[in-house]
Amino acid sequence: MSRIVVTGGAGYIGSHAVRALTDAGHAVAVVDDLSEGHPQALPKGVELVTAQIHDRDAVRRLLLAHRADAVMHFAAWLKVGESVSKPIEYFNNNVAGTLAVLEAMRDAGVTRFVFSSTCAVYGEPTAVPIVETEKKLPINPYGETKLAVERMLPFLERAFGLKSIALRYFNAAGAHPDGTIGEDHADEIHLIPLAIRAANGGTPLKVFGEDYPTPDGTCQRDYIHVCDLADAHIRALEALERGAPSSAYNIGTGTPHSVKSVIDTVGRVVGRPVAWQPAPRRPGDPAVLYASSDRAQRELGWAPRYADLEVIVRHAWQWHSTHPNGYVG
Repeated sequence: MSRIVVTGGAGYIGSHAVRALTDAGHAVAVVDDLSEGHPQALPKGVELVTAQIHDRDAVRRLLLAHRADAVMHFAAWLKVGESVSKPIEYFNNNVAGTLAVLEAMRDAGVTRFVFSSTCAVYGEPTAVPIVETEKKLPINPYGETKLAVERMLPFLERAFGLKSIALRYFNAAGAHPDGTIGEDHADEIHLIPLAIRAANGGTPLKVFGEDYPTPDGTCQRDYIHVCDLADAHIRALEALERGAPSSAYNIGTGTPHSVKSVIDTVGRVVGRPVAWQPAPRRPGDPAVLYASSDRAQRELGWAPRYADLEVIVRHAWQWHSTHPNGYVG
């Protein structure tokens, strides 16, 4: 059993990681400012400290009180469009906030760090599937903030022995198979929950571009089940505990799905058509993005359990249909 502090642990991906950690017998404490997180998403008995990650003293006190062996760091802002209009705020939250967590770790003597990164560090790739050696050329502040943290980590390893694994997610989706926790954002930006809302009579889904060089003209993306992401974090933690070197890994299924194929799948699972309307392309949206996760499978022993898009959508629909108002419903 390890003792883990999870930042942003009441959020969408963080709460699934907390659940996976507790199910595996680890002792978990969470720090979350609850700006996007929900206490109801946490298992009973998990300590929650409501604080911003910038509060280095609060994080350090929790690390010491919990006798933490490692930190899993999920707390970040993640809206690409918002990052373009608010770059200062994004650098302050995602970079300065992470630096405060890392300072607290140094002061508390905690030297294992699993970092929630993103495929946005690559920008527009030169080839797909994307491999970890692809050039890192972010095209928005969000991706740049995550890359800035990744670039910090080797210096911190040399300075005080920090060992780290960064996991570069593709498109997180789905919900826990038992339907108890799922995706609940006040300002939803993800395709599958927006398509579910549209199928339930909500605002028609906007499809940004129908003229891409893909079979149906819409963008293709790699949708990774949130529980598979949680499992990747546990595999990364276990690798660090075994003394594995610091590294970075892509976490995706390796299979791209178009926007229209997601719409068709949601309609089939929900049993009602998804209302949608065409919209202009968004600047900087590549036609196709999907991962090569060969390195993670080889070195971490990780593989997606829920790679089928219909399974991902079914789990998402189970959550949304039983929680129509999210965690407050």
